[in-house]
Amino acid sequence: MRAEKGIFKGLNPVMATVALAVTFLFVMFGAFSPDLAAEWFQGASSGIIALFKWYYILVVAGFLGFSFFVLFSRFGDLRLGDDDQQPEFGYFAWFSMLFGAGMGIGLVFWSIAEPMFHFQGNPFLEPGAENTREAAQIAMRLTFFHWGLHPWAIYVVVGLSLAFFAYRRKLPLSVRSVLYPLIGDRIYGFWGHAADVLAVFGTIFGVATSLGFGVVQMNTGLNRLFGLPVNSTWQLVLIAVISCIATASVVSGVGKGVKILSELNLWLSLAILAFFLAFGPTAFLLNLFVQGIGDYLQNLIPLSFWTNAGAVPEGTSGWQNSWTAFYWGWWIAWAPFVGMFIARISRGRTVREFVLGVLLVPALLAILWLTAFGGTALHIELWGGGGIGAAVKKDVTLALYETLDALDAGLVGVLFSGVATLLIATYFITSSDSGTLVITTLLSVGDMDPPTPHRIVWGLGEGFVAAVLLLSGGLGALQAASIIAALPFSVIMLFMCWGLIRGLAEEHRLMQRVGTPEPERLPYNP
Repeated sequence: MRAEKGIFKGLNPVMATVALAVTFLFVMFGAFSPDLAAEWFQGASSGIIALFKWYYILVVAGFLGFSFFVLFSRFGDLRLGDDDQQPEFGYFAWFSMLFGAGMGIGLVFWSIAEPMFHFQGNPFLEPGAENTREAAQIAMRLTFFHWGLHPWAIYVVVGLSLAFFAYRRKLPLSVRSVLYPLIGDRIYGFWGHAADVLAVFGTIFGVATSLGFGVVQMNTGLNRLFGLPVNSTWQLVLIAVISCIATASVVSGVGKGVKILSELNLWLSLAILAFFLAFGPTAFLLNLFVQGIGDYLQNLIPLSFWTNAGAVPEGTSGWQNSWTAFYWGWWIAWAPFVGMFIARISRGRTVREFVLGVLLVPALLAILWLTAFGGTALHIELWGGGGIGAAVKKDVTLALYETLDALDAGLVGVLFSGVATLLIATYFITSSDSGTLVITTLLSVGDMDPPTPHRIVWGLGEGFVAAVLLLSGGLGALQAASIIAALPFSVIMLFMCWGLIRGLAEEHRLMQRVGTPEPERLPYNP
């Protein structure tokens, strides 16, 4: 299945050709017809949301229920690998890479902007209740909903499926492998190729969306710190520079550049989190954190199935389309990338340890982060000098820096404005290098050390796609690309759930029948 010579050496030539051709055509389309591309993106995403919003809401709620089912099932003690397999990475490195790949740039970008948007208006507020304490509570509830358990449940489905079939059943670390219980050896033919190529496209557009968000905010940060002009030219320059650094990182491998940068991300994140807790309204933030978790859990099920069915015109909601539906599409588009990466770093964990670690720990850290950032901004808006909401309306990328300025921390505040910008850059790099590793692993049919030349090609290619999306409609095009890429892969995820349950059940039966830690494995046929 892998070419032994030629330009595609080490890759599957059919998948590599299709992926390169479609990506090249997309880049050319966006570069030479940006207005038409923007119109097409918006039209396609609007059509998908109009027809399938109910499906996105239902399927993501289902993934969360599935994750809890697996967590408490009889399969929890199965190890993702041989029974004597030890984890490749310690907990700190593991959580660092989990959080950096799963949230990264997006969490920095939206941690203040999103609560402020909801604070100024959302469908759950009575008329006239905007910009009140009630609005602040609902704003945090909705933000926790979008960044809490649901995205990580999506990653659990993909990551656990890939890790189980790769490390326990000895199949390739590839999306095709999770279909083995359903179609057998046909995973090495058309259907397997199709599943992997769809995962490649989801990864490209999902990562490009985050890179686009990150570079726009980075440009704003450099403007505040050094007076760098905010325009598309500088944003393209930043994409080029950071993409080159990310490519160098992915060439060095997971155990070196990716791991080191992920740990740096977490240390920088903890530093800026400590800054907000120390210089912000500390007692208010701690109270908000405890109260917010309870409020979030109390409303988790109603929010998970809410579709705003009574909206006019019937079945539509501008707010939900722009927020919840976009987020669910974004997370699903990210799922092949993040799930593959999580699987790659989780060999040796048990099923229960994997679900607990991937579902609960990063979600809890994300809620703490959102409380510190968003809660500080809301406190300033309610009882301080205000101005954060107005800044968000003017330019969403200003939210973080306006809040840092409002804390009036002097030189320390200036220092942490630089730390925030550096954090965006390092998250940019880790998102890009992780995405590149996943794409090349898929195209090489599960090779965990894919060919270096192709890592370079796809590392730079992700930067080109992000640049084209920015030129073809800015943030709106980025959002549209995620929603479009998510739809086909969500169907594959449903088959993943089915295949994983069948695989876990079969493994459990084999373990009981033969009474040995090494039952018969499925065949590996590269």
